[in-house]
Amino acid sequence: MPNEMISVIDIARIHGKRKQSIFKLLNRFGIEQVKAPGEGTRGQAISYISQADYELLESELSSIESDPGGAVEAESTLGVFYLIQLEPEHDPGRFKIGFASNIDERLRSHRTVAPLCQIVKTWPCKPLWEKTAIDSVCAGYERLYTEVFRAPSLAEVESRCDRFFAVMPDPSTS
Repeated sequence: MPNEMISVIDIARIHGKRKQSIFKLLNRFGIEQVKAPGEGTRGQAISYISQADYELLESELSSIESDPGGAVEAESTLGVFYLIQLEPEHDPGRFKIGFASNIDERLRSHRTVAPLCQIVKTWPCKPLWEKTAIDSVCAGYERLYTEVFRAPSLAEVESRCDRFFAVMPDPSTS
């Protein structure tokens, strides 16, 4: 990648933020991202922005970091854990599971590749819980892709999610 570009991964690392938080800010400010194969990523494309856009973003990141109560960051960290059935008619046991700060946007993006997908259920969640929830809920199921699995019964998956989130604290108060 040319020297005038910086990766979203590097920006997140520099500022001690999650990549998802950086992407939210990029979208909020309408900053265009360029995808290109990253160094040492075995050809996997990663997102880059221009140095000029990074300077704009950096001032916003500084204001978030100086927010003593963390209110700006806290606003973007609450969301839902979702269970989406990808192909209800053709493959009823295939599902996508994960965290979304905006479930409507997430569903809209999933429909670009799975137009018949449906939300089965959502649970209030913090982003840091996502990996643990996925590992707990999907143990023993066939992993098809990063957050896509196949199970004999979606009702069982939903029940596992219900049990997992029943023991978690209320994310809006913790």
